[in-house]
Amino acid sequence: IFIMEWENQTASSDFILMGIFSHTPTHIFLFSLVLGIFTVALLANTVMVLLICLDRRLHTPMYFLLSQLSLMDLMLICTTVPKMACNYLSGRKSISVAGCEAQIFFYVSLLGAECFLLAVMAYDRYAAICYPLQYPQLMNWNVCGLLAASSWILGVFDGIVDIAATLSFSYCGSREIPQFFCDLPALLRLSCTDTSTFETLVFICCVVMLLFPLSLIIISYTRVIITVIRMSSGEGRHKAFTTCSSHLVVVGMYYGAAMFIYMRPTSNRSPAQDTMVSTFYTILTPMLNPLIYSLRNKDVAKAFSRVLGKEKSRE
Repeated sequence: IFIMEWENQTASSDFILMGIFSHTPTHIFLFSLVLGIFTVALLANTVMVLLICLDRRLHTPMYFLLSQLSLMDLMLICTTVPKMACNYLSGRKSISVAGCEAQIFFYVSLLGAECFLLAVMAYDRYAAICYPLQYPQLMNWNVCGLLAASSWILGVFDGIVDIAATLSFSYCGSREIPQFFCDLPALLRLSCTDTSTFETLVFICCVVMLLFPLSLIIISYTRVIITVIRMSSGEGRHKAFTTCSSHLVVVGMYYGAAMFIYMRPTSNRSPAQDTMVSTFYTILTPMLNPLIYSLRNKDVAKAFSRVLGKEKSRE
């Protein structure tokens, strides 16, 4: 049934991405700014992944999980921005049904995977700070790999559920999406099929994939803060607060935007608000994440210096 629906959709006209920029001087400047942010995010996340792979001192569970976060951010920003830039520069606004479904699958999968990965990162810090002696057993490489893989698998499962549902919908009338990419809430508004059951399913998925991991993060960091306050070493307390505050900033940005987009009823949605928040978590957050972790982390800065030093010595 899904395949027949997909073939019918493909035979009809493509979707139209309205985008967020016109060709006025102000919007040309903003478009250039987005391209700059995309370039910084691309480079920063690539450097973070390569740095953690190349430097043996960063081969720890915490940095392995951070490399997975950077990889997810790298894939997320490449899912939306290149198509937006291509459409803007070429003057075309269309996207095929297959391309639209692919965008939905990848960004939903990646957003879901990041939800669970941030919870895993919170557990890692909880185990390292609250149980330092047992940490090598609580977070050995087998456990770390299993938790990271589970984040990816759960995210992909969420993407498959959403893509299967959207393939079964019929789209009639306007095919204009008031976004710069195929966003699930925007696509639901175009469907002439009753989507109320699916919207309930999306809300339940959001409870599981947003509120449940967020609850684990809050519990973990409550225990961490209590432990840090009790530390006698001022240096240890400062290091723990620095590491945890970086993670909490990322958690606040990510979960706040995701809950705003996906946990509001359709009647309360505004295309302008959705576009603004979507721009934040699909473009700005992938750039901020590696900068937040690298600027506040001396180990990453030292590793970067060591790698650069090795390259210079080879020359």
